[in-house]
Amino acid sequence: MRILGIDPGTGILGFGVIQLDKRNKPKLVDAGVIRTPPKQPDSQRLLTIFDELSGVIKENKPDVMSVEKLFFAQNVTTAMTVAQARGVVLLCGEQNNLELYEYTPLQIKQALTGYGHADKKQMQEMVRVLLNLKTVPKPDDCADALAAAIMHSFSLGHAKQGFGKVQP
Repeated sequence: MRILGIDPGTGILGFGVIQLDKRNKPKLVDAGVIRTPPKQPDSQRLLTIFDELSGVIKENKPDVMSVEKLFFAQNVTTAMTVAQARGVVLLCGEQNNLELYEYTPLQIKQALTGYGHADKKQMQEMVRVLLNLKTVPKPDDCADALAAAIMHSFSLGHAKQGFGKVQP
């Protein structure tokens, strides 16, 4: 199974693709970020995200997409633009016939580190260890996307019962 993880963002959107071997051990296939210029109109930024993510999907041919759910406590403006990018991500996944799953940052941290309030460095190190990489994936958005993909690989038994499935 090939899993595409996404860390949604408008300025920087992280993506990470992992492949599960016969023992469900994750291996890195591809990872990176999609960047959009901050002064560009939102509509153009969203189109760039759609086009580039479509290219990532066509190139890597994932079976499922695992998207980090939004969690914002204060900045409404940032939350709205990230929500728009997340909508584009979900649309792109749907148009490419991917099964869509979403997990909160708390769920991802808990699954990867055993602690739901792990900091960025702990998360990045666990991504490095779980994927058997020499260095931590950079930038943070890329590591977060890989964490979302790994989270889905951990939940495969539960996913069959609908856990994490994007609800209509």
